[in-house]
Amino acid sequence: MKKNSVFIATSLDGFIADKNGGLDWLQEVPNPENNDMGYADFMQRIDALLMGRKTFETICGFDGPWPYHKPVFVLSNRLPEIPKGYKGKAFLVNGSLTSVLSQINALGHNNLYIDGGITVQSFLKEDLIDELIITTFPILLGGGTPLFSELPERRNFELAGFASFLNAVTQSQYLRKR
Repeated sequence: MKKNSVFIATSLDGFIADKNGGLDWLQEVPNPENNDMGYADFMQRIDALLMGRKTFETICGFDGPWPYHKPVFVLSNRLPEIPKGYKGKAFLVNGSLTSVLSQINALGHNNLYIDGGITVQSFLKEDLIDELIITTFPILLGGGTPLFSELPERRNFELAGFASFLNAVTQSQYLRKR
């Protein structure tokens, strides 16, 4: 069975990055025990990641080692090639979303983590998201990169799970109703 899932954090007002593209606000809730809020369990059940170029470039800019142990596919029409230090860890893909999914699925990767604002929005527009796991932080950013954009028609999801973490953060899991 094929499944495209999103695991993402948002502000209360629905932004995934601040007005400058920053993610510092994710560190504002004290997390002394480094609770991963279900991320490791989520990563156990996916086969590969598919992210947009901007998200890939943001991750490449982080200090520390490459954070993924699964194949990462970078969706881009602008990036000419994967930078030298990331070859073999990340793979460039482009084309229509359905053809990209077919390419990745043909490699045996059927449970995909879809990441990045524009990428998630594009997948939602084409009704290619099966699961949304949204972790909401108690902050209003007042602007930035929105998680959602306009859709051609409504998409119905059902609540499949709910959790709270650190006495401040909520997480909702939604499954697409088809």
